[in-house]
Amino acid sequence: MAGSDPTQSEEKLDLKEKIRRLIFHSDNHGEKLFDIVLIFLIVLSVHVVMMESVPAIRARHEAMLYALEWFFTGLFTIEYIIRLYVSLNTLRYMRSFFGVVDLLSILPTYISLFLPGAQYLMLLRALRVLRVFRVLKMAQYIGEANLLIRAMRASSRKIIVFIFSVVTLVTILGSIMYLIEGPEHGFTSIPKSVYWAIVTLTTVGYGDVAPETALGQGVAAFVMIIGYGIIAVPTGIVTAEITLASREARAQVTCSDCGAKSHDLSASYCARCGNRLGVLK
Repeated sequence: MAGSDPTQSEEKLDLKEKIRRLIFHSDNHGEKLFDIVLIFLIVLSVHVVMMESVPAIRARHEAMLYALEWFFTGLFTIEYIIRLYVSLNTLRYMRSFFGVVDLLSILPTYISLFLPGAQYLMLLRALRVLRVFRVLKMAQYIGEANLLIRAMRASSRKIIVFIFSVVTLVTILGSIMYLIEGPEHGFTSIPKSVYWAIVTLTTVGYGDVAPETALGQGVAAFVMIIGYGIIAVPTGIVTAEITLASREARAQVTCSDCGAKSHDLSASYCARCGNRLGVLK
């Protein structure tokens, strides 16, 4: 029995590598063009779903919109299968952010065969447009994104305590307003009174429920005033953590030549000796 031709095997691997680079990279013109066309198709498919939700347009062009919906789904399904095939680590890609988004962008159409209306979930395809960051070579912003994520994680416990305190406060204020105003003034229950307290404390002010007694209006005025102070609390917490994380990150940017520290995160060269940061002489 004759063995397989090594030349054909190498050509197959070479073709697979070319496809992989075309799909997952954006270094040359062809790879960028693929991503640009893909993003254009994604935006177009999202617009089709949006147009389908407009009754007047759906009534006039239902058949065309339905055909386009399945056309884009079929196209993205083929693309997803190809990504699985050429990926260096298929499981890792499937579990990655873009892998999950790619899958979620095609599932709604198939689910709609059993659950009418599910096709509108295809608006999740809009998340795939985030690939534009790779096309435009915006990787330099990843550091800033990581900085923000670190700050959010560091402030998470403070934010949770703050939210718990606010929930407790609006529950107390809602209960007080229920006792002061009562059902005859629109505060028909404690949950509805708590809803009023949330709307007022956050300075949204829908106005669907409003106090009518002098005492109730006084409490409402107090809630409005403290609302401004409360809104500033989470902003201050996150800002402080961002500042701290930024200082720590700057301290880590050290010149390998002269040892100077505290460079700006976007700096490419040392401010003291001019050596390129991250490069040994």
